[in-house]
Amino acid sequence: MQRETTDMNNAELAQKVADATGITKADARKYVDAVFVELAAAAKQGDEVSINGFGKFKVKDSPAREGRNPATGAAMTIAASRKLTFAAAKGLKDLLNG
Repeated sequence: MQRETTDMNNAELAQKVADATGITKADARKYVDAVFVELAAAAKQGDEVSINGFGKFKVKDSPAREGRNPATGAAMTIAASRKLTFAAAKGLKDLLNG
């Protein structure tokens, strides 16, 4: 049996925070946005953000590598980049896997 999934955006997350805490939706939106701004700022500096019971956000470096242009098959160099990864905490994994 496949479960129907729904996506949640910032406004919907803010509404859930407001409902759970009794604050206004406008204030909740400010707090939600502030969390993501600070998470992005930490990632930009290469810092790891660990949220107890939820997981860790960590920046990983991907070195430059050789690849192929899928349209032409020609060899090309794929530039080095940085990625934000997430590793779920054990408690979250357990919640997901019931």
